[in-house]
Formats: sequence, structure tokens, C-alpha cells
Amino acid sequence: MKKILKYIYHKTIVGKMVMKLYHYTNKKIVPDRIFLKYRYKKRFGKFPDLKNPKTLNEKIIWLKLHDRTPLHTSCADKYEVRKFIKEKIGEEYLVPLYFQTQNVNEIIANNLPDTPCIIKTNHDSGGGIFVYDKSKMNWEDIQKKLKKRIENNYYPQSKEWQYKNITPRVIVEKLLQNSKGEIPNDYKIHCFNGEPKIIQIDSERFSNHRRNLYNVNWELLLFTWSRWEHNKPLWVNGPTIHKPESLNILLDLAKSLSKDFYYSRIDFYVVDEKIYFGEITFHHGGGTEIIFPKEWDLKLGSELILKSNS
Repeated sequence: MKKILKYIYHKTIVGKMVMKLYHYTNKKIVPDRIFLKYRYKKRFGKFPDLKNPKTLNEKIIWLKLHDRTPLHTSCADKYEVRKFIKEKIGEEYLVPLYFQTQNVNEIIANNLPDTPCIIKTNHDSGGGIFVYDKSKMNWEDIQKKLKKRIENNYYPQSKEWQYKNITPRVIVEKLLQNSKGEIPNDYKIHCFNGEPKIIQIDSERFSNHRRNLYNVNWELLLFTWSRWEHNKPLWVNGPTIHKPESLNILLDLAKSLSKDFYYSRIDFYVVDEKIYFGEITFHHGGGTEIIFPKEWDLKLGSELILKSNS
């Protein structure tokens, strides 16, 4: 019987559709706490201690359940967060916005600039659509992809409450490129209680993904923070990345933007020495990316002070 069920699931369209519906329904109806505990157990082999969380990943899970404010929703919204950035650090750090709409049928060549841009949705987590030459794009196909994303609420997938009540829309921004025409690295600054602690640099993301982690003095930290496959981290240290000349400015900006939150990851791009804000993330990796050696998960957790154990 098991062999028959496996065959139906893996080899037939009906089986895949049934399982897809099952997983979708499960995410919708399972209470957040139970969902997050079992998801954590699947990744780490044990349940998180949510009464007295100690590791950073446990504390990220705790924050998912207990730290929910309208400001989190505004800042997770890639469109609404622009108001927060303008107020906190100034609009000069915003990536130029070319177009925004709640109607995907308005994403057509006539509504976009003639310069390179990126199309993305404001209410989920994921990449965008790069447009280098709008005359060569299949707009009907792009609209179909955007329609699927617009109709998808990211909250049930991740139980990150801040995404639940965002009004979905499509935004079109300038595509950031350096003088060589390359997409710049982004500087992801992890802040604990309003203080920058770790700077994460992801490089070669579309070919040979590497992740370097530095402290605020730009000293390479000897641990990985990554998804794992086949019992090893997917993203390990890459080539040495030179300290940006604007590092102190980046840290000051991150401090200004993170002071209202227990934990946040503030992302920036530096394009030929000009700084642009990227996004704010509140639950890096969903609290399920493995920190190895595991002592670092505990060490970083001790640096994040929560209301429950302060």
C-alpha cells in the first residue's frame, strides 16, 4: 500500500495536486506556535525552548510569536517602508521608484522607463524580475507570474505575522548597477536591541553562493549561518571582501533604523560609494538557518535581550 501511495504522490499529477493542497491547508489551519515548533524540530532535531529561549534561533522563533506591532507590518512592506526611511534617515537613501500599482495588468512597457529596472512585489520574500531592455520582455508572462505572487499571502508559509496584513502591490525601482554594470553586493547588518552586531555579505548568489560574516570591526567571524543540505552548509566563506569606506556610515544608519526593534536585519547597497537602503527583515532565515558551530547560536542568543528574560 505504501508503495502505491508513493507512486501516486511522486509520479502522478493528481497525487502532486492533492499533496500540494494538503500542505497549503495545513499551513492555513495549524496554530502558529505548533507550526513553528514542529518546523524547528524538523530542522534542528529538537523542539525550541520558547519559555526560556537561549539560542538566537530560539529567540527569533519567540519574536515571531510575541513581537507583533503595526510598525513591523509597515517596515516589512517594501512600498510603505519608504515613508519610514524618509522620516528616519532621509529620502536620499531610497532607491528611485518608477512605478507602483495593485493591478498587474498595468505592468506593461509603456508604464516602465527606458532604463534598467527591477519589478517586485511588496508583500513577500523573494527576488525580482530584472529588466535591462523592456522591448525584449514577455509582458504577458510577467503579468502571470506577478498575479500568482499578488494572490499569495506569505504569512501562512512562514508564520511571520508582519506579512499578514500588507496590501499587495507591484513596485518598479531603478536596477542598481555599479560602473561596470554589475549588481552590487548588499550589506546585511544584523542589529540586536538597536546595536549592529554582524555584517553579512552574500556573493555570487546566482552561481557559487558564498556568505561571509564580519563583526563591526570588519573581522571575519569563523562560523556559518546557512541552510544545510547533505549534512553540510550550503553557504560557506567566500573570498575576502574589502571593508567599504562607508562602513561607519552604514553602521550608524542601521543603528538609527533598528532602535525600535529587538532584532532586525537592515540591508543596504553601496553603488560606487553611494548608499541605498534595501529592506528590513525581522526573522532572518525564519529562525531555521543553522548556525555552526552551535556554540555561536548560543553566544549570539546571549547578546539579544528579550522582554521575557530581561
